[in-house]
Amino acid sequence: MSSEPHQVPPPPGGAQPQLGGYASSGGHTNTLAIVSFVAAIASFFAHIIPFAGGTLVAIVAIVTGFMARGEIKRSGDQGMWMANAGIIIGLIHLVGIFILLMIFLFLIFVLGIAVFGIAVHGGGSSPSPVPSG
Repeated sequence: MSSEPHQVPPPPGGAQPQLGGYASSGGHTNTLAIVSFVAAIASFFAHIIPFAGGTLVAIVAIVTGFMARGEIKRSGDQGMWMANAGIIIGLIHLVGIFILLMIFLFLIFVLGIAVFGIAVHGGGSSPSPVPSG
């Protein structure tokens, strides 16, 4: 009986055996694409930060997404879908914030006109105490 451990022959074609059925995708995922995707998702939760919060994080997602697309085109890395998703989600977030801001400003304008109208006309339809004529 030999004391040497049993050796498994390498697979044909020179390929390296993979552990647990894991197959590599051929390249690594671009880091900026991951940052863009994570920042886009996090931008919806970042509104708890006062002032900039989610808006700033959405802008980070858009900028890093475009940077990642450029790097991926040059290097051939994986992650184009993450960069694109980060850009799209970030833009949707910014458009949503813009629409909510416009609605808020419109409501302030309408309420301001209503309050100003009530103040000018005395609050009702009763005749004015100022004599005409």
